[in-house]
Amino acid sequence: MQKRHVALGMFAVLLFSYVINAIDRQLFSVLASDVRTALGLTLPQVGLASTVFTLGMGLAGIPTGYLLSKMSRKSVTLIGLVVFSAATYLTAYSTGLPDLLAYRFISGLGEAMQLTALLAIGTSYFVRHRAVAASSLNFTFGIGAIIGPNLGAAILGATHWKMPFIVFGLSGIVAIAVIVPLVKPWFSEAQALPDSTGNAQDQAELAANESLWARTPVVLAIATAFAGLSIYGYLGLYPTYLREALGFTPKQAAAAVSFYGLGALLSLLGGWLGDRYDYRKLLFLSLLLSALAGGLLFTDLGGSLTAHAAMSFVFGATISGMVYANLSAGIIKSVSRAKAAQASGLFVASLYIPAAFAGYLLGQLKQSLDWTQAGIVQVSGCALLAALLAIAAGTRCAIKGTPASADAARRPA
Repeated sequence: MQKRHVALGMFAVLLFSYVINAIDRQLFSVLASDVRTALGLTLPQVGLASTVFTLGMGLAGIPTGYLLSKMSRKSVTLIGLVVFSAATYLTAYSTGLPDLLAYRFISGLGEAMQLTALLAIGTSYFVRHRAVAASSLNFTFGIGAIIGPNLGAAILGATHWKMPFIVFGLSGIVAIAVIVPLVKPWFSEAQALPDSTGNAQDQAELAANESLWARTPVVLAIATAFAGLSIYGYLGLYPTYLREALGFTPKQAAAAVSFYGLGALLSLLGGWLGDRYDYRKLLFLSLLLSALAGGLLFTDLGGSLTAHAAMSFVFGATISGMVYANLSAGIIKSVSRAKAAQASGLFVASLYIPAAFAGYLLGQLKQSLDWTQAGIVQVSGCALLAALLAIAAGTRCAIKGTPASADAARRPA
């Protein structure tokens, strides 16, 4: 029991570092209007800059999954931290669209390395609670999503648009200084062993897909791609919609978006439900609610900040708290434990490669339609497509029926 408490403490340290990752991801959208003005960008261009980091995340996802078989997970986590923190810092010194896109893309590479490594660490050590382990990352993302927009807007109000990037870029040093001495290899490099006390886990292992490209993980990956277009359409340009279409101040827009992060705090509940019930049905219902809330967010809602904050909370609770947690864990569950790291990479790639173009796509739709129609087409429509794919996915699961002793059956990698 004492060792388990120590393991939880080390996981908490890693989750703290992920808060910085989340802050970096949420920061740009609040500052997008200021960056657009300073660099003379069009709406589609700043929309692309808002989400292009996810292209870096997606392209790095699967290679990082394989890199984890060659390097320690702790090392990959630290490299990711260094890369995305440096890129965030350099974003402040962008002079035009090309270098802005380059820094944003590189930040995504580092963020993917950290995310993939942390997913592998959590889901490999806490075998019986993979959905909760995966959702705990999104829980901490929610914390960062609350802190990032509000603190970024406060720094912007006191200084200029460059300073938030500088401050949060340097904050990665703190996380590195904590991880290096406190996270031990017996935790970060743990691998689950086949259970010798019974047959249930062995049967579940045999029932799991040995191939990453079997039907269930592939269908869930496609659902993840559409969910990513919905999520990052909102995250990429929703604050711009509030500021430029509804006349909200930067602080008001940041406050509304931060309620998305508050909703994401329900990730632990989403993971708990996904570990106990049919995650496909949970995904279907959550995505339907996401589609409804996402469409309403791109209406004026009477110009009420309270109404927009409430809808942001519902959208965050459903698509981030429930959907993100169970899509990530679902893909990992659908393959054998030996493929867990690669499955983490598949999830990251599926979510973030399409999401890279979500802001640009929404910007283009807005030019052809209006903000409301564009939001309904992309944010609601993609969520509905993801719902249909999620319910159509198979149910084979690598940990169904895993006995209570599974978390103890580990050895260092």
